[in-house]
Amino acid sequence: MRKRLRTTAPAAFAALSAAALLAGCAAAGAAGGEPELGPVEVNPPTAALALPMDAYTDTEAESIRMGQVQQRLLARCMARYGFAYEGLKSAEPAGGRGAEDRHRTLFGAADLAYAASYGYDPNAGAGTRAKPAAPELTDSAYAVMNGEPRGAAGGRAPDAMNEEEAAGVDSGLTAGGAKVPAGGCGREAYRKLYAPTKDSVDLLFTFGLAGEAHDRSKNDSRVLAVLEKWSACMGGSGYSGIKTPYDVIEELGLQGDQGGPKAVNAAKADVACKQEVNLVGIWAAVERAYQERLAEEHAQTLALYKAQREARFRLAAEVA
Repeated sequence: MRKRLRTTAPAAFAALSAAALLAGCAAAGAAGGEPELGPVEVNPPTAALALPMDAYTDTEAESIRMGQVQQRLLARCMARYGFAYEGLKSAEPAGGRGAEDRHRTLFGAADLAYAASYGYDPNAGAGTRAKPAAPELTDSAYAVMNGEPRGAAGGRAPDAMNEEEAAGVDSGLTAGGAKVPAGGCGREAYRKLYAPTKDSVDLLFTFGLAGEAHDRSKNDSRVLAVLEKWSACMGGSGYSGIKTPYDVIEELGLQGDQGGPKAVNAAKADVACKQEVNLVGIWAAVERAYQERLAEEHAQTLALYKAQREARFRLAAEVA
């Protein structure tokens, strides 16, 4: 049996699919031209934006919940080998932060009240979440957890891309008379949740599509036109030479104090100019159009991904 060398998850999935995705998207994008736009809203709040890929990506609360489920699967696996494992404690319970605005910074600063209070500080008002400490493990528990002895060269332990494949991969380790799963219990928990079968779609697939749509939108003539108007407005407010909202912090030297008075003044001008030219409304319409095009091009894979995501939620309900 040929052994697979471990690559960091989900990077193992991302490397292959991202290359294929970008190659395919680049060819399609060059031939497709600019898509027609649907309705263009006037200064919509980012919290109200609904983009096609939203239907395939977890909210923050769902991501936290899935992390908790993965820890429970890990604990179950460890228990098979006689180890009590409580898992990492979630830094925050699912749903604990209130309403989510997943597109709050997609086009840079966009909320005037937030800008007036916090400038460009992305974490202001959210509090500080301490990273949970990893439980201490004995050497034997460590080996079961990671599929290799403590101190071994990382990335060399036999591993598998999915749970079906894992059945045929020998980890070379035993504990309590039983074979340790390929990659250890940590990888088994991941595979059971995110890659149970050989046709499991890369967890990052939809993020890749959303990123590709955003990259295309940046070069769309309608976005370039509204960016030119926004830049002129910023110049009239005393901030000349800034081409896009993503350049403000660096151009103004705000990296070290994104929430200070200088940042607040710039952010207020930034948002006011966005509202004056309807940057968010226009760019969101363009972004949506490119996401719709990519959703059509990858409809079969997205349908499979959706079904697998629903299966994950069913598993989560069983494990909870």
